Amino acid sequence: MTAHSSALNAARRRTDLVLASEETADVLVVGGGITGAGVALDAASRGLRVTLIEAEDLAFGTSRFSSKLVHGGLRYLATGDVATARESAAERHLLMTAIAPHLIRPLGQLLPFSADVTMRQRGAGAVGMALGDLLRVKARTPRTVLPRPHLVSTRTAMRLAPALDPPGLRGGMLSYDGQLVDDARLVATVARTAAARGARILTRVRAITLRGDGATVQDTMSGERFEVRARAVVNATGVWAGALDGSIRVRPSRGTHLVLDAADLGQPTTALTIPHEGSISRYVFVLPQAHGRVLVGLTDENAPGPVPRIAQPTEAEIDFLLRTLNRVLREPIGRDRVRGAFAGLRPLVDNDTAATADISRRHLVAVSETGFVTVLGGKLTTYRRMAEDAVDLVAQTRRLRAAPSRTASLRLVDRAVPADAAPLDEATGLNAAEVEFAVRSEGAMTADDVLDRRTRIGLVDTDRERCLPVVEALVARTLAGLG
Repeated sequence: MTAHSSALNAARRRTDLVLASEETADVLVVGGGITGAGVALDAASRGLRVTLIEAEDLAFGTSRFSSKLVHGGLRYLATGDVATARESAAERHLLMTAIAPHLIRPLGQLLPFSADVTMRQRGAGAVGMALGDLLRVKARTPRTVLPRPHLVSTRTAMRLAPALDPPGLRGGMLSYDGQLVDDARLVATVARTAAARGARILTRVRAITLRGDGATVQDTMSGERFEVRARAVVNATGVWAGALDGSIRVRPSRGTHLVLDAADLGQPTTALTIPHEGSISRYVFVLPQAHGRVLVGLTDENAPGPVPRIAQPTEAEIDFLLRTLNRVLREPIGRDRVRGAFAGLRPLVDNDTAATADISRRHLVAVSETGFVTVLGGKLTTYRRMAEDAVDLVAQTRRLRAAPSRTASLRLVDRAVPADAAPLDEATGLNAAEVEFAVRSEGAMTADDVLDRRTRIGLVDTDRERCLPVVEALVARTLAGLG
């Protein structure tokens, strides 16, 4: 596979847009998040002709607002959802060993035995981590990839997370999970891998109406409307799925994260797992990131009403996350030290459960009344399995000749960017090669695409504002060079 065959850019979009309007695809995928990109890759790797359309940009919605973990389902074990936990562990194994080891690293997660963490919470956490390790063993993930959980001393806990409050700290339990370089980058990489197998990946193309044999769509850049014909259609639009499939009830759940300076937490080298006050099944995570940042999240709040273009955190959620974090810190983090905050909407399948935190994360794949397939629910870790199930169903119901799924062993393409290029911005390390690669190979068409969905610099408003002018100029120059 060559870099050229996987490249997504404005020039390829123009060509593929014409072909999509003239030819009949085997599968039309609507939605450019991780689920839609996964469906496009699964179908293309089976030898099917694929067109994917996305109204905005790749990873515009929920897929870029996760905790950026590829996890084994510890939370689902705590709530008794063993099937989801087992599926998560199995998919994590595939991602870390075969599909995307270049995009994921093992991350230590420390449950601190602090004064405010009760004996019941310590015991439940330790048992849960042990059961999670059993799932790791059953998934055949080696210890060289994910070490087994173990107790650590107070001194080790303080070395790993220097901001912990020493009085009352009695060590902790250290387990391991997978951490993505970035969730939006995973989406772009899956889409590029699909493109390398012939899939047409078309951003800024909105579905107006959806049918079993295609869709009426609009190129949002030109305003032109046209028909896209396909033998099968998959609705992978996440929280917007109900707008295209009236038989599906979507119940969005808002998950909010804070962005803090790593320096304010003593430059932690491991994540923290902090139980909610009074709970043995819900946690707040403190996750070290690139660019000297730390994420703190996440919430699980019912989000009724019209689906916003971009969800926004509430002050109540920000306050809750800070209060939970400060329970285990030596020096509390105030609201004024929050550098950024973001929220995403989980596309949960409504089952009339009272609280969204209690809704299963199992996914739904179903045929609509008009003949297209909707795939909904699940989570980032299990995107590949969701995609496989969706393509299996469209192949069966639409009588497509498709080979068995290959994605369990199909490695995603690499991202070759010169690491030694001179930075455009000292604080974040952003360099010209990274911006140019985003435009030439990852489908970025605006400075927003680069800052908010290819580099994630936009998670902090001050960083975004500082970098915006130079990135705008470089994006324009790179696009001009593509012709």
